[in-house]
Amino acid sequence: MTSLEESHTQTITRKRASALVGTTAAAAMLLAACGSSAPSTSKVTGGTATFAEGPGANPNYIFPLTPSTNFSVDNLAQFQILMYRPLYFFGNGEAAGVNYTDSIANPPVFSNNNKTVTVTLKHYVWSDGEQVTSRDVIFWMNLLKANKANWAAYVPGAFPDNVVSYSAPNATTVVFQLNRSYNPTWFTYNELSQITPLPIAWDRTSLSQPAPKPTAANLPDTTPSGAVAVYNFLNKQATSLSTYATSPIWSVVDGPWKLASFTTEGKAVFVPNKSYAGPNKPLLSKFVELPFTTESAEFNVLRSGGGAISYGYIPVTDLSQKGTIESAGYNVTSWIDFGFNYWVINFNNPTVGPIFKQTYVRQALQHLVDQPAWISTFLKGYAVPSYSPVPLAPANSFADSSSRNNVFPYSVSAAKSLLTSHGWKLVNGVMTCQSPGTGATQCGAGISSGETLTFNLQYLSGVTATQQEMAAFQSAAASAGIRINLSSGTFNQVITNAAPCKPTQASCSWQMENWGGGWEYSPDNYPTGGEIFATGAGSNFGNWNDPTTNTLIQATHTAANGQAALNAYQNYMARALPVVFQPAANYQISAISTKLRGVTQNAYLNLTPEQWYLVK
Repeated sequence: MTSLEESHTQTITRKRASALVGTTAAAAMLLAACGSSAPSTSKVTGGTATFAEGPGANPNYIFPLTPSTNFSVDNLAQFQILMYRPLYFFGNGEAAGVNYTDSIANPPVFSNNNKTVTVTLKHYVWSDGEQVTSRDVIFWMNLLKANKANWAAYVPGAFPDNVVSYSAPNATTVVFQLNRSYNPTWFTYNELSQITPLPIAWDRTSLSQPAPKPTAANLPDTTPSGAVAVYNFLNKQATSLSTYATSPIWSVVDGPWKLASFTTEGKAVFVPNKSYAGPNKPLLSKFVELPFTTESAEFNVLRSGGGAISYGYIPVTDLSQKGTIESAGYNVTSWIDFGFNYWVINFNNPTVGPIFKQTYVRQALQHLVDQPAWISTFLKGYAVPSYSPVPLAPANSFADSSSRNNVFPYSVSAAKSLLTSHGWKLVNGVMTCQSPGTGATQCGAGISSGETLTFNLQYLSGVTATQQEMAAFQSAAASAGIRINLSSGTFNQVITNAAPCKPTQASCSWQMENWGGGWEYSPDNYPTGGEIFATGAGSNFGNWNDPTTNTLIQATHTAANGQAALNAYQNYMARALPVVFQPAANYQISAISTKLRGVTQNAYLNLTPEQWYLVK
């Protein structure tokens, strides 16, 4: 996604939303999955495996054309993908990269100076018996074109705006005509990766209508107004969580799993899709995702034994009990995802937005984040710093020196100096604007005399490390004369509050939101940041609006030397500070039952229980 995500030691989003990246302090590498050194035992066909969801991060949106308020790892990579396969699957075991073997489509063919892209589909089947065809891809494209403003991955000028036309010359072929030449790697990793074929059975506007057949003519998606009506219907269905398992819409799947039951609290029970035609047909008879409100609640169940959780996690604060967990029959290993961590600031907030727009203010805030100390103290070394939007872990060739070095190291005195040199003065312990105006030594545009540096920051509840980090930030900020009013909420509450907004909207009252992890690069798998920092992008939560950023992002899409363009982008963003960067913890410290085998911890956080099996 590109996606917000929620980690289980520190919740994250892909958005997609969302994403924690991480590694141990000793090495930025993916660690072995469960049971690799365990003695050989008899494989069991059938049985049930359970997976612990992140604290307060239960799945709550099933429709793959997902809005920013639901664009998270728990919805995309660990829920939707089990039932609805994207055009291209990413992650080869624990290594990053596209996995053509597990993809619905064959590798794309670029021609016409990389302005024409041809995609051919493999043989997949929907659970209603219909074949997955090029018409299902056209259905996705029609809905996307007409409803792009509602899609979290939308970047103005990019997909689908950069597609001049698309066609289905036959049942297995889709052809995209682009408006210019694009880097094939970027277009595959960040554009084609976004497509999820949708069954024609969904192409309707009411449950009372019979499910249409792929051969039906004049279906509603073929006109813009009809596509809007279909989207509105499907989106409304997706908000009715209690009907997920019984819906005639969501029961039509092409992935290896289908829902048997689902609760509004987020407990999801999956059974194998008997019509699944892809590789790795499920060996388990049931797969269950278990919701928890806090990491402590999950750990209490894990520690109690009895096998209630097959695949769980150890909170960082409980790592001293690692031996106890191993003795209870678990292998403990780190799960590292390809992402970076930050919290968002609202540039469109009518009260404090003008303050956030001052670069020196953002620099002062960044100087108050002691990333090395937070990593060693609160995260016990299971993290790496985030200095730019390009991740440091897993080990990769994308991050350059700007992403590896701290441009704004922890310094309360540096933060205070930046503020006092721009017209602020301590009054009753809080920095107050004494010199309004736009001069080099004044507070800046839109800031009035007497305004104070007082901000509200809501953060993820239920995770001790996040609470500790925010308390440390609040204390450091107070020393610099910045008052931080802290509050907490569940992952879903925080990410919903952080929606992009306009200053005139009531929903734009939020100031700073920290869902605990920032962004995991999936389904925008190449780290160019268009979905989160381009003007008007669907997941540009803080409403960052900067022409230089837009130009640099666009260059990463089209430049002949992709790495040089990516270097220019990350060098600028590390200094522009569109967000407040914070340590990127391991996605989670996994505890995997020694009886559960075949687990790989995907770098994009995709769950693949169809590859799992139990042993006696």
